[in-house]
Amino acid sequence: MASGREIKTKIKSTQNMRKVTRALEMVSASKIRKAQDLMKASRPYARTMRKVIAHVAHASTDFKHPFLVERENVARVGYIVVTTDRGLCGGLNSNLFRRLLPAIQEWQAKGVQVDVVAIGQKAVQFFRRIKGVNLVGSVTHLGERPKVEQLIGVIKVALDAYMANGLDRVFLAYNDFVNTMTQKPSIEALLPLPVVAAEIEAAEGGKGAGMPSWPVAGLKLEQTHDWDYLYEPDAGTVLEHVLGRYIESVVYQAVLENLASEHAARMVAMKSASDNATKVIGELTLVYNKARQAAITQEISEIVGGAAAV
Repeated sequence: MASGREIKTKIKSTQNMRKVTRALEMVSASKIRKAQDLMKASRPYARTMRKVIAHVAHASTDFKHPFLVERENVARVGYIVVTTDRGLCGGLNSNLFRRLLPAIQEWQAKGVQVDVVAIGQKAVQFFRRIKGVNLVGSVTHLGERPKVEQLIGVIKVALDAYMANGLDRVFLAYNDFVNTMTQKPSIEALLPLPVVAAEIEAAEGGKGAGMPSWPVAGLKLEQTHDWDYLYEPDAGTVLEHVLGRYIESVVYQAVLENLASEHAARMVAMKSASDNATKVIGELTLVYNKARQAAITQEISEIVGGAAAV
């Protein structure tokens, strides 16, 4: 049995650890409401952009933007991966990587090269250790109120590669915020748009695997005849602007979903850690009291034995 001094040292260190976990829990609890409000405020715009893009993908336009053309031979795919900058948020990032790695390995088994654009420090650290995956761009430390301007650089890396035929598919991986207790790792198709439209319709309004948990109503479109929009000034200018805003809105929404998921996961994980620390302190205190009682009993026995000998 450990000595009383060693046990007291363990109790003290566990108490200090509990102070840290409780502080992190309270910080995340204070930030989660703002993160949820910011996330929910941008959802209607992202939902409407998905609806518009699903309709545009079904149009029979004479102008074929590269984003609207599905390439038959896939030689290289890209992933935009959104993670946190800090840890101590349970299995949030590891669950996303566990979902993402089989998808990457499946492409690699077909001889397809994989490029990754990382958003968040944890994604940068993870993919630097993964062999066979090219980390082509990254951005970290977006803060508690991310801005679209901070993401334009890494988004442009992926879009320019797709426009130059350097990528044939682009996917977006992030943690979708369902509620405080549940965060779902999601992988969505981002380009080309016919694949996105087919994925959305197959998911029946966002309820299928890989699609956002928030409603995406009105996306299913029955195409009974050829049709197109009227563009002003011309189809090329309008589609270039709309499709660019679509990509930015979807990636920005993914960042906000991941931010809310981070605070929720950290709050739950730190509460669990604090509860476990309290339990450990109780067990150590019991062991310490038993050790102290045994030491006192031994001293009394020695005194009584010495008195009897005299």
